[in-house]
Amino acid sequence: MFRAIRAARPPRLYVAADAPRAGRADEAERCARVREIATAVDWPCEVRTLFQTHNQGCKKGVAGAISWFFEHEPEGLVLEDDILPVPGFFAFADEMLERYRDEPRVGAITATNMIGDRLQPADSYFFTRANHVWGWASWRRVWAGYDLAMAEWPAWDASGGLLRHVGGQHCVADYWRRLFRKGHENRIDTWDYQWQFSLWKRGLLTVMPQHNLMTNLGFGPDATHTTKDAPAYIGRNPARDLPLPLRHPAQVAAHPQADALVDRFVTGLTHTRCAKFALKRWLGLSR
Repeated sequence: MFRAIRAARPPRLYVAADAPRAGRADEAERCARVREIATAVDWPCEVRTLFQTHNQGCKKGVAGAISWFFEHEPEGLVLEDDILPVPGFFAFADEMLERYRDEPRVGAITATNMIGDRLQPADSYFFTRANHVWGWASWRRVWAGYDLAMAEWPAWDASGGLLRHVGGQHCVADYWRRLFRKGHENRIDTWDYQWQFSLWKRGLLTVMPQHNLMTNLGFGPDATHTTKDAPAYIGRNPARDLPLPLRHPAQVAAHPQADALVDRFVTGLTHTRCAKFALKRWLGLSR
């Protein structure tokens, strides 16, 4: 991943690294090596670091690092350690950041497209409610609405906000309600469900490229969350650069077909699974 950053030669680089976990053999040595790799800058570049001395975990550590980044920059790209972007992602994100800088309906740009094998839009990208964080970019103005505690979640859901945002689809709402509750109740060590909630409660869209622009290297036994083999949709959507020049959509609006394909083939909301959700909802067991 750092070789990809070196090839892009960004003028400013922010490197945040968590501290080793207690009781993990060799983790201090491995963390030190990662910090060495991620700061081996050999091009004109201003480097800032945030190196933790006590382990923060995937929730506070990542959220705090992104907040630190946006304290210093009005916009930029965010790459976790297991994300390998294609060379063109940097230019794509730069162009999208500039083009939609002042567009109040757009909240993020993603490198991830896991439905490209099923959807062939004429334009170079489209807009979706799906917010994938395997390589992304955004603005300080959007991240300012991020709340790790998700304090507004209960009231928003109770008012029908989630169901309205997903177009009245109870199955989609059931799936995300369970995950948002886990985030709100601090039952999962992650930061990204909170990010998605912060975008959804404001009705913000994500720019998704015509096809996938990254490879996730983080599947396997050493992973924190993705310890199993990579899902089939990843193998079906290998990363490659977009043709240039970019073709821009005529309007900023969600792509209903894209959202439906993500729900079905990435989120995995099959008819059988939706029926189970409906039964649990009817029985009051949806937590």
